[in-house]
Amino acid sequence: MAERVAGVRLAPYTTLGLGGPAGAFAEASSAEEIVELVAAADRAGEPVLVLGGGSNLVVSDDGFDGLVVRVASRGVEIDGDLVTVQAGEDWDALVTQAVAERRSGVECLSGIPGLVGSTPIQNVGAYGQDVSQTITGVRVYDRAIRQVCDLNARECGFAYRHSAFKRAPERHVVLSVTYELPPDGLSGPVAYKELAVRLGVELGARVPLAEVRQAVLELRAGKGMVLDAADPDTRSAGSFFTNPVLTAAQAAELELRAPGFPRWDMPGGDGVKVPAAWLIENAGFPKGYRRGPAAISTKHTLAMTNPELAATTEDLLDLAREVRDGVREKFGVTLVNEPVLVGTRL
Repeated sequence: MAERVAGVRLAPYTTLGLGGPAGAFAEASSAEEIVELVAAADRAGEPVLVLGGGSNLVVSDDGFDGLVVRVASRGVEIDGDLVTVQAGEDWDALVTQAVAERRSGVECLSGIPGLVGSTPIQNVGAYGQDVSQTITGVRVYDRAIRQVCDLNARECGFAYRHSAFKRAPERHVVLSVTYELPPDGLSGPVAYKELAVRLGVELGARVPLAEVRQAVLELRAGKGMVLDAADPDTRSAGSFFTNPVLTAAQAAELELRAPGFPRWDMPGGDGVKVPAAWLIENAGFPKGYRRGPAAISTKHTLAMTNPELAATTEDLLDLAREVRDGVREKFGVTLVNEPVLVGTRL
């Protein structure tokens, strides 16, 4: 079993650079080691935090009083259109490989930091594409029944930035993910206006994969959403709030407060999605807005940042609370955090 080390600071393992010490820390280099470590901790009644790339995580200043298992498993297996990837593989490296092999389905998800194992948990998505469109199965360790299980896409319960794994975060540990990525050479139909404009095509057009990847990387970099040690705006957890989905009644209420507010109809007429960035900016929180050492990104109002690495977790959450409360007061809409909060709450 992997070696356990006490008192390891978690801040360097997160993109925000925040978080206190772990009670114990171990790096698992295989699916078998992940299961061994988690199962042993469960038998001992020890709390467990499974740590991937730390790009969607906000850890309290007190750290985590239990075992932190850092996922470092590696391996990619290809069987026709199916690509099975170990949880510890870097996500963007997988996208790079898929594009190089002319495999369509994840090109719009270029530049997203983190590991493969986190993608089904959040149903990671961007620019009109999300992983639920290509995931066919997820292998997990089910802590409730203490068995390794294979879940199909339906059992994953995917929804907008949500899944069965997020609904019951303590139950499943993702070991590997299988994606259906057929060799094609062309993207799926471009479904996001900003990307279509960048590519100079109409919505619904199909474009060579490498062109889509490059355009997405440029768009994300312009928003500080591609990790860059030289760019303080990338010291974030990406988009801090999800775009709220409103019922018809809620949308009518918002229309009274903000006539003509931007929106997208949800599939099947199930409400409308509102851009959280628009709500934040129009509630009086512009790019670069600061609260002490924590700041809104100078490039994108959805990102809460630790630009000088001088903030504490509470500094950052105080800023996020101010933004959430300000949006609720002006628009009657309550923003929900996208990153996972460990040992703290918004």
